[in-house]
Amino acid sequence: MPMTTTTQISQRTIGYIAKKLLERAQPLLILDRFGQAKPIPKHHTRTIKFRGYNHLANQPKPLMEGITPASSQPTFRDIEATLGQYGDWVELTDVLADTHEDPLIAEFTDILGSQAAVMRERITLGVLLAGTNVYFSGVTAGVPATARTGVNEPITLNLQRRILRGLKRQLATPHTSFVSASPNFSTSPIPPSFIAICHTDCEADIRNIPGFVPTEKYGSYSPLPGEIGSVEGVRYLATTVAEAWPDAGDATTTMVSTTGACADVYPVLYLGKSAYGIVPFASSGKGSRPVTPAVLNPNIPRGGDPLGQRGSIGWKMMHTAIILYDFWMARAEVAVSIV
Repeated sequence: MPMTTTTQISQRTIGYIAKKLLERAQPLLILDRFGQAKPIPKHHTRTIKFRGYNHLANQPKPLMEGITPASSQPTFRDIEATLGQYGDWVELTDVLADTHEDPLIAEFTDILGSQAAVMRERITLGVLLAGTNVYFSGVTAGVPATARTGVNEPITLNLQRRILRGLKRQLATPHTSFVSASPNFSTSPIPPSFIAICHTDCEADIRNIPGFVPTEKYGSYSPLPGEIGSVEGVRYLATTVAEAWPDAGDATTTMVSTTGACADVYPVLYLGKSAYGIVPFASSGKGSRPVTPAVLNPNIPRGGDPLGQRGSIGWKMMHTAIILYDFWMARAEVAVSIV
């Protein structure tokens, strides 16, 4: 079991030391903001059902004078999601806590909090990347790509239009709100728009799409977290969590490639309203507490450690995500231009 001791984190004895510790870079976390959030209260089951009612038949139904027509029968479908538990922790000694000049307990709590947030985002992203509604950007010998191995072009306006046409044909609707960054999952309104989640590497190609409007020119409404701009009703948000599949595309010399042989393939997720659900664990009926911290201070005797020589800092959470309407979201697989 790895334990953080004075041999791993030494004292700094030479030179000027800035009082403020180095800031940590952290990926932007955005997927929780656009999922249908259904927290499960404490002391309830780990499984939740999302229920959706199907459309009634909408062909014209003529009425006969004085005759009551047959009634319609609503139908529904249920989708179940089961919470999984995740967590991590750091162990440290009393000597380290007592003698080191940095506030290590506060600092370790902060880095564990960052880890929990990124892990949560990766869990949700992993579920969404399993969607079956996929479009590929590329042409080989005049034939459009039909698989990831054929991807050799960046994102284009024509590709976006194909995706939106498919989403709208399936009655997908734009987002009109997003979940704000609060423990109670409150929502904030936004102008109707589809949301696209991409990697930051895709930003230059998106800016090159004809009709791109950068956030600084929005005017009457504020950009979303991580938003770089919009194209024809689609708002693009960039994060480093949406990583590429290295060398998964077609042979290329003009697209970004890990080895220089084949194009790296990046996912771009196009999201309609209620396309997926997220299920955090709620600690009470008043709100949600997706991540629970756990801190044991050193210098406190306890079972198995009668001298209080060890302490620990950790976290745990219950979380899952689930696709609710596969054709209300789409995944574009694209390459990224070198320049």
